[in-house]
Amino acid sequence: MFSVGAESLLRQARYRGCGGPGRWGEIQEEELRRFASRLAALLRNPELGSEAADCLQRLHLAVAATKYPRKLDGEFVELLQKVLCSSKCPEQIQLLCAAILREMSPCNNLILSCDEIQDTKLLSLVSSILLAQGNKKNEVSAVGQRIVRILERRLPEGDSARYLLPVLSNVISLSPESLTEEQTNLLSKKMADWLRYASVQQAVPPPSGGFFSSPRTRPPGPVTEVDGAIATDFFTVLSMGQYYTQDQWLNVQAFSMLRKWLLCYGGKELKTPNSDDKSGMDRSVMSMVSPTSSHLLPPKERLREKAFEYCQRLIEQSNRRPLKKYDEDLQKACLIEAVTIMDIICKQDSSYVYRAASFLKILHGRICGDAAYARTLLPIAQFFLNHSKTAAMDPDVIYKHLLMDIPAQLFHSSSLAFEFVQFCKDNSQLFTETSSIFKQSFPNLFKFLAWNSPPLISEFVDLLPFLLDASTAIEIFHLLLDLPCLTAALDIQLRSTALPTSKRAACNPAVKPATCLEAFHHPLYKSTFQYLLRTKSAPEDAPEGLIPLRQLLGSLAGSPRVVQCAETVPVLLELFFRVVSEFADGPLINQLVVLLLQRSDQLYEIPAFKDDVYRVLSSQLVMLCKLHPALMVELSKEILDFSGTVSNIQNKEAIFTHMVWAIGEYVSVSYDKRCTVEQINQFFENLETVLFEITQLRPSASTRSYAPRAISVLMATLTKLAVRSQDLIPRTSMFLSKMRTFVQNPDVTSVYCKEDLEQILNQATDLMNLLKMPSMAQFVLMPPVDVASTQFQKEVKDSLPFALRLVTRLLEPAPGFMPG
Repeated sequence: MFSVGAESLLRQARYRGCGGPGRWGEIQEEELRRFASRLAALLRNPELGSEAADCLQRLHLAVAATKYPRKLDGEFVELLQKVLCSSKCPEQIQLLCAAILREMSPCNNLILSCDEIQDTKLLSLVSSILLAQGNKKNEVSAVGQRIVRILERRLPEGDSARYLLPVLSNVISLSPESLTEEQTNLLSKKMADWLRYASVQQAVPPPSGGFFSSPRTRPPGPVTEVDGAIATDFFTVLSMGQYYTQDQWLNVQAFSMLRKWLLCYGGKELKTPNSDDKSGMDRSVMSMVSPTSSHLLPPKERLREKAFEYCQRLIEQSNRRPLKKYDEDLQKACLIEAVTIMDIICKQDSSYVYRAASFLKILHGRICGDAAYARTLLPIAQFFLNHSKTAAMDPDVIYKHLLMDIPAQLFHSSSLAFEFVQFCKDNSQLFTETSSIFKQSFPNLFKFLAWNSPPLISEFVDLLPFLLDASTAIEIFHLLLDLPCLTAALDIQLRSTALPTSKRAACNPAVKPATCLEAFHHPLYKSTFQYLLRTKSAPEDAPEGLIPLRQLLGSLAGSPRVVQCAETVPVLLELFFRVVSEFADGPLINQLVVLLLQRSDQLYEIPAFKDDVYRVLSSQLVMLCKLHPALMVELSKEILDFSGTVSNIQNKEAIFTHMVWAIGEYVSVSYDKRCTVEQINQFFENLETVLFEITQLRPSASTRSYAPRAISVLMATLTKLAVRSQDLIPRTSMFLSKMRTFVQNPDVTSVYCKEDLEQILNQATDLMNLLKMPSMAQFVLMPPVDVASTQFQKEVKDSLPFALRLVTRLLEPAPGFMPG
């Protein structure tokens, strides 16, 4: 526990770190300088006691608990270094001095060097400070060389290499090239010995020094397994003891850095003059040598052999039932590490694959039924993804269990969700090349996103392109639109599972359920819940009852988890269409357009969500039309039905407006030879009716306001169609001439703003003048296909291209204009 003074200082330091105004007595730089000055007087005292330790602790909190850099006097920093290296300095004082110097890094007043330090504890502290400097003057390499030189020789009594291995691990992370081939071989040999030959006897307990202590002590007992049985094999990190020997500590530390070591140095073999003589030797024989002869192997191969044996023993030890709960967590962590290391060893030497594959298949069979071991299944699946061909084994059972069962059971585990999706993302290419199960399981994978968004959105942005192809595009489109609904359904599923069996009352099929929880097992909704929560792709099985289910789940629309999920959908929808556009053919585009128009009526009732989805769908509708303009002819019935429904202007104006714009752009023989005058007339009459409906004045009814943008686009589209079927020009001109009466009507001016009405009138005037010159209208409204613009926003903003404005000026010259 901290002292009262330390706790107060911590609050002040943290408050300053948060940028607070200082109402709790914020520590100013001047106050910190005075405090350091008082502390310096204490540190110069030959006897460093508890007061100095307490002040150092408070200073460490002051410099650490803030996001802003602190400055200490250069002389004080030098004093900290001298105290740290003093042979009479207590260990607690050394630790605090080192912690403060690390927090102050990079430090300009550093005088420390590891060259002459012999004591391994002090070397560890000094090295940690030097490594925190950012590799100034090649400190990382210097530290690495010093650590290796210490490890090369026999350490004096009382010193231990276990203080140095964490530093060596940091050196490897920062600068793996700082060690030479000879040094890595030497350390590989030592690591193999540390892993395999640690004592199986516990250490002698330290003397208690009590009054009743006896100089005669019992010999240390053997280490035990996690279940309490006496260990009969070599020592590992899962061997239990009350006190540990130095070589047992080295064993644990060597295992903790083994993965990093193998990745950095395990695959690099030293070429020797005689290395080619063994090129024809069966490497599987070399890897099967007995422990008594394995010392004849080269250091890196010997380390692999001992590491593989170590991992096998860990996997065997994990089968024991631990006496303590936290040892069960240790077992799982060691299993994950052991399987990962086996995978690395097999990548570096394929002769281990056969031994590892059979071993891991047995392990999978043992743990796959226990959800607590779900994380362990990931490295097992990774191993078979990497080596199933070499092992000549069919891993589909492993993939199926992982991808079909685990997400359905554990979608609510946030840590597993991230690791699982990251695993799928990293192996997307391998999965798609080796197994069809990956793409079949995408409804299950989306459960992770539905429950854990937005933290997983970036991972799914990378993952989605691998799940999309012509066979999955339609189902994924539905799934994305229903993602917030899936979140709500998962919530209901979790709550239903948590209910005691006694409270799960039998459903009465004749009575409509009153709550979502009751509906989960009700026959009326059961099939739709099952479809929404399916574990694999089912493109042909979508039930008709999803609309009632969306309405039922509307009570959860305000849930923070559902709202957060809804916010991720527009991002993924845009990505969906971008990816689909790269491989979609005409039939698939037609299918997507039809579904886009249909599903715009069938979205989860979250207003902000619907607005965002409409925005994305409207822009992507234009993109699909541009990719496949023939859809205007091929889907004329569906498009006429949608564009002829006046209510669509009110409910989904963005999609309606973009659809009408696309009609004016692509209903043309220039894009499809099958487009006839009759079809152009049909589209014209359909849109004319809509425009008449929203602009006619009814004395007996109140005037409704429609989006000015929709009116402008309807007028422009009718004009474009009239130019392509010139018999329609008189009707269009007459209709446009009536727009002046419309915008000047008092009922209209009361519901539209002045600027909008001016824009509508100017638009109508421009178009009407343009139709007086049909040849010019063709030039303005029907540019060649290869230069036609699809930027709807530009047309709405500018009304029509500059040429149209020029025509208006020619036909209606400004007052005082005299032709030359």
